[in-house]
Amino acid sequence: MNEEILFSERQRFKQWWLWLILLGINGLFLFGVFRQVIGGQQFGNKPMSNTGLIVATGLSIFLVLLFASIRLDTTIKKDGIYVRFFPFHLKFKHYTWDSLTKSFVRQYSPMNEYGGWGLRLGLFGKGTAYNVSGNKGLQLEFTDKKEILIGTNKPDELNETLKKIGQLKQ
Repeated sequence: MNEEILFSERQRFKQWWLWLILLGINGLFLFGVFRQVIGGQQFGNKPMSNTGLIVATGLSIFLVLLFASIRLDTTIKKDGIYVRFFPFHLKFKHYTWDSLTKSFVRQYSPMNEYGGWGLRLGLFGKGTAYNVSGNKGLQLEFTDKKEILIGTNKPDELNETLKKIGQLKQ
């Protein structure tokens, strides 16, 4: 991966409603720990044990930290496309141009086609998707008939890059 970078994008989960839910759950568990473990008053009508409450709080904090660390990195170079969905992929996956039959930017429906956002493993017959927000992505179709969609918030710039290097294949 030492060639000139023609296109680069880094995306993160930025949906306000997602963060509201995650932080709300954390706030609720932290309040429960404060009230029950530190304050000595039961939290709720059927309280869980102090240990269970601490473990659940730890798991909810871990979930927030996981979502905060998730990022989708996409890089295009003359030798192909590099994509990494960190922390699930520690190294970039490299797709060469000659392994592709199609590469184009398109609008898609995250919920209908892939069941939402994230690392989607083709459960709905549309191939794999890497996406964190929005409804535009780089569609890749391979010589072995596999398909991958990589979400983008820069569809026009991505499209121009593919045209510029002669890799816009529809």
